[in-house]
Amino acid sequence: LLVAELLVVVVADRGDDRQVALANVGATMSGNAGGIRAGRYAQQFAETQYTDVSVYGTPQLDFGGIYAGSLEDIQKIIDLNSNPVTSGSLAVSTSGSNGNQLGVARIMRAYTYWLITDRWGDIPYSQALKGSDNLTPKYDKQEDIYKSLLAELKGAITSFDAGAPVKGDIFYAGNAAKWKKLANSLRMLISLRMSKQYPSAGQLAATEFSAAVADANGAITTNADNMVQTYDGATTLTTNPWYGALVGRKDDAFSLTFDNILTNLSDGRKAAFATPGPAFPYGLPRNLAVTQDNATAGNSARLFASKTQTTAVVIVPAAYVLFAQAEAVQRGWVTISGQTAESLYNAGITASFAQWGISGAAAYITSGSANFNTGTGGGASIGANTYGSIVGSNALTPTPLERIQLQRYIASFGDGIQAWSEWRRTGVPNLTPTTFATNSPKEIPRRYTYGVGEYAANTASVNEAAARYTGGDAMNSRVWWDKQ
Repeated sequence: LLVAELLVVVVADRGDDRQVALANVGATMSGNAGGIRAGRYAQQFAETQYTDVSVYGTPQLDFGGIYAGSLEDIQKIIDLNSNPVTSGSLAVSTSGSNGNQLGVARIMRAYTYWLITDRWGDIPYSQALKGSDNLTPKYDKQEDIYKSLLAELKGAITSFDAGAPVKGDIFYAGNAAKWKKLANSLRMLISLRMSKQYPSAGQLAATEFSAAVADANGAITTNADNMVQTYDGATTLTTNPWYGALVGRKDDAFSLTFDNILTNLSDGRKAAFATPGPAFPYGLPRNLAVTQDNATAGNSARLFASKTQTTAVVIVPAAYVLFAQAEAVQRGWVTISGQTAESLYNAGITASFAQWGISGAAAYITSGSANFNTGTGGGASIGANTYGSIVGSNALTPTPLERIQLQRYIASFGDGIQAWSEWRRTGVPNLTPTTFATNSPKEIPRRYTYGVGEYAANTASVNEAAARYTGGDAMNSRVWWDKQ
């Protein structure tokens, strides 16, 4: 197979389950093991019929398909371009220079692993993707994975060369400069995710963040550099994944918790985030959810005001990076020339509004609720409803740091893994679990649990990993960076 084909559309043929190296990235946001489940935990989405996730049924999910699909294809690109026997072959060389293919593939491998470890915690990493050479890889500790991801992203930047650009690049059309900006952006986001473990200036998170800021290749600070996946709607693979997941279905509605935050902030992005209609109370058991849905004749506000087969998905937007930089400056981790935490916060809001096609950012920034210096946040008693499922939640922001963190949470709408991860890291907004929770203790899940496939095929390794968690392989056990 040509490397360009592997990179974008070609794929190892697995019957109807065709996995793609890059083209599957956007679909992670709408998958059951991806953003849609995590978005429910973050209380941005509310289930309206089958409410097992919202009342915290055990999230025992397998990640094997990610390894056997996207990661395996990415690893093939790396192996073909690293092996002297294959790196100079016609099939490889016509797909772009070895260095440029390696740079793209290494960034995507790091990004994919980041999304896996943030959901499950300790995962196969250093011994993974070896094929038949190692069918039972050990589970690396998340701490070690995080440090390796940062090193991998730095190495990926140096892999790029002045040779032919990568063909079939669906994100940046072979533009190496933009890929380097993505790598530095991910370095910042990954570093900030470690803020509970390393909260102070001079510690690992701050020094890694600072190094990424200082890199001459820059980062994604304007929407023109966003990592975006576009779709033509011609096939399932090239159709907007949210369209496929939501159109014709009424499983999810716009959560009342999130709606209250936006309403209290007079946040115009709601017009892009949801269709008209009443928001849905979060965390109801099935019988009450059906009652509520019937009461609105199924016309509750749904996710995304506009979703068509060809709607693009923004995967890594400038807003994420700007809010990360704002928080790093506010924490005293880094100094950014010509910028303050306030200017970066304002730039993040402006970028997020523009990303969603919403005007009014300038007025919003100066408003009493969202203002960096005086903003009160998204209000008290968010999500409260007649069923009593949510009690005591609030989105109040007494400090500038919490204002930055609340805006980061809002900007993550549609990217549930990031929204849930940021909530776990910061506790902003102050979400409380549904009173109808079925797990023990009745808390919002902090991680996914390992799938039955791992326990069957990699028993010793998964048991060793499970034993490292306080409380074992449970949804309420915390991943390494989610320090209590």
